[in-house]
Amino acid sequence: MDVRFTLSIDDDIIKKAKEFAKKNNTSLSQLIENYLSEVTQKDTHSTAIEISPLVKSLSGVLDLPHNFNHKKDITQHLQEKYK
Repeated sequence: MDVRFTLSIDDDIIKKAKEFAKKNNTSLSQLIENYLSEVTQKDTHSTAIEISPLVKSLSGVLDLPHNFNHKKDITQHLQEKYK
């Protein structure tokens, strides 16, 4: 069931959204409905970050010891650099 409701949105944003909708052969209402559908389907409690394909391809390139302390390594590097 469709329901009408009113939004207050900046005129410039509405103009750009209407142009976008027209270029994509859809209506502004459908555009907003699709957006709201998308954001409400996502798990709002999830803190997972989407990883890009490039980053995924680099995963596992370095083989560091399990007990590697990156803070200690950075500290040593900076101390040597600024001697």
